Amino acid sequence: MKNIAIAVLALTSLWATTAQAQNQAQMDLPRTKIAAGMHLIDAQVASTPKQQEIGLMFRKEMPVHEGMLFVFSESAVKCFWMKNTDLPLTAAFVADDGTIVTLADMKPQTTDSHCSKKPVRYVLEMNLGWFAKKGIKEGFKLGGQPFAAN
Repeated sequence: MKNIAIAVLALTSLWATTAQAQNQAQMDLPRTKIAAGMHLIDAQVASTPKQQEIGLMFRKEMPVHEGMLFVFSESAVKCFWMKNTDLPLTAAFVADDGTIVTLADMKPQTTDSHCSKKPVRYVLEMNLGWFAKKGIKEGFKLGGQPFAAN
């Protein structure tokens, strides 16, 4: 009976730890530098399905020069939403060569779907209005290591 109680306690503790971890922001992802003209972005890289699922959820703030780059294994039409995301964001849907094909402003805590106009391999999320403030529009080409091989 004692062993069952210990096992139940261990499972309860593991569940509580997992649930707590699922409600926390990702702050320790790998990073890459992305050039947007004369502007340099320090982007966290979400490359696994779990990292991509969490994205920028639960973040309360993000420095102006930072963002998150979602890297997918192949190009496809991508759709994003803002469930559990407190920050207003602009998503740049980016082709293999770094060209922005779609920009979408996204409101916090919504499940509205924001999709790329064409197949893309990357999505770069920045604070709402970052691209507009820098004069960056659809058709602009980003630079940096993620786009170098394309």
